[in-house]
Amino acid sequence: MRYIGVDIGGTKCAVVLGNQDGEILQKIRFETTTLEETMEKIRGAIRELGECDAIGISCGGPLDSKRGVILSPPNLVGWDEVHITEEFEREFGVPAFLRNDADACALAEWKFGAGQGCENMIFLTFGTGLGAGLILNGRLYSGTTDSAGEVGHVRLERFGPVGYGKSGSFEGFCSGSGIAQAASIMAREAFQSGRKVSYCTGMDALDAITAKTVADAANAGNEDALAVYRQCGAMLGRGLSILIDVLNPERIVIGSVFARSENLLREEMQRVIDAECLPIPAAACRVVPAALGEQIGDVAALSVAAQGNQN
Repeated sequence: MRYIGVDIGGTKCAVVLGNQDGEILQKIRFETTTLEETMEKIRGAIRELGECDAIGISCGGPLDSKRGVILSPPNLVGWDEVHITEEFEREFGVPAFLRNDADACALAEWKFGAGQGCENMIFLTFGTGLGAGLILNGRLYSGTTDSAGEVGHVRLERFGPVGYGKSGSFEGFCSGSGIAQAASIMAREAFQSGRKVSYCTGMDALDAITAKTVADAANAGNEDALAVYRQCGAMLGRGLSILIDVLNPERIVIGSVFARSENLLREEMQRVIDAECLPIPAAACRVVPAALGEQIGDVAALSVAAQGNQN
């Protein structure tokens, strides 16, 4: 079987040709611009890649996967009520399927990555934001309105870094932008107390702090940077404890920041899980980094096509 996957991001898009084994055969990338221009580039890439058995589309939500409609994602200005699967089916004559990016990545890691062999698996994005894709009883679970897995919106503390429009949310503490926010708060406190900061030169450089600059300082052994990641690890453990007790997964697969900085997060994460979780579901669950790396978006879109074509 030949599948085409379309990965629509806020700044970049990729259209890939692949097979049922998740192998990428060809890939075309381009910048995301206006709706009309980007859709025309996607159509052109599909035509260039040739015949396929189905098209899979991965895109940030909100969206309606049953109707195949993109519903005004915040990072895609002007993408309002885009009936994308209907358009592609009419133009290319093959089935087309749409999933939000977290669900698509969950399918990819479940079929081809760190979640292989699981009946119950959670995938967490842990990148710029935090979202989850849920594989429950051997099936993708997306909920009534495609909103299942929006765990980033859960408030863990009354105050804290802002994510998902909510201070102290899971995404606020456990995302690349959240780590940068927490590090900036800690740095500001240090500077106002007359202390130096390993990952920032001064008050005028607070906006330049990123999760990576803090991770580099932490990996060099700087205590102030390590403290930022310890806080993130503790909050990650708190959020995962809720998921483990409520959903009883056998594996939680975490991408992006966790995959790159597991050494800075795991100890504190595990300490909190051990303290907070019921012992039986905690013992049954392994927390592991995502395995697909930079290919995950491409394989995710292909997985949407393959899964839709099989149902």
